[in-house]
Amino acid sequence: MTQRKVEYWVIPPTANAEFAAHMEQVLDVYAQPYDPAWPVLCMDEQPVQLVKETRPPMAATPHRPRRVDYEYERAGTASVFLFAEPLAGWRQATARARRTKADWAVEVAGLLEGRYAECEKVILVCDNLNTHTKGAFYEVFEPARARQLVRRIEFCYTPKHGSWLNIAENELSAMTRQCLEGRRIGDVSTLHGEVSAWSTDVNNTQRGVDWHMKVDDARCKLKSVYPQILV
Repeated sequence: MTQRKVEYWVIPPTANAEFAAHMEQVLDVYAQPYDPAWPVLCMDEQPVQLVKETRPPMAATPHRPRRVDYEYERAGTASVFLFAEPLAGWRQATARARRTKADWAVEVAGLLEGRYAECEKVILVCDNLNTHTKGAFYEVFEPARARQLVRRIEFCYTPKHGSWLNIAENELSAMTRQCLEGRRIGDVSTLHGEVSAWSTDVNNTQRGVDWHMKVDDARCKLKSVYPQILV
């Protein structure tokens, strides 16, 4: 029997009002003009398998490529957090040992009190993972500080099975291809240095995000997502 190639894809639901509502909210946010007082910030995260070498690699020579032993040692996992501000052409990638509520809250707080300290509010586009909540800040910080952080965030959640709507997911995909693919990284510190260097390098090229889909496009191209109105 001939095996056919299978593609794994995020298939949107059919006739799902909640999906349509959240999708249009995200698309409306992306359509807004740039406002430095209310920046749009997208975030996503992904696990990374840490892998150590069991033998030192042999350096490349003019006549041979770098040679790496086929054996390796699994060294656990880590998580990469990626934040992207599409209209500013800016992104930040960091690595942490875990991706708990506390890790997420610390990462977001670092931006709110750092790069975005003078902003009135930040519109945060992310998925509705149970770690991405207002309560996460209260598990890490004193109530007064937690409240100061929460009141400056306007959450915009992507719909379930709609991760393609998150620009940060596209940036994560690019980072994986350009920085991690085909490499063995054995510890969180090295991983953090590598993904941070990637984001700095990409920011220096001033590569922006060219997002085309608008609400009208979605209503035309994704008609199956919208429920039929029976009058």
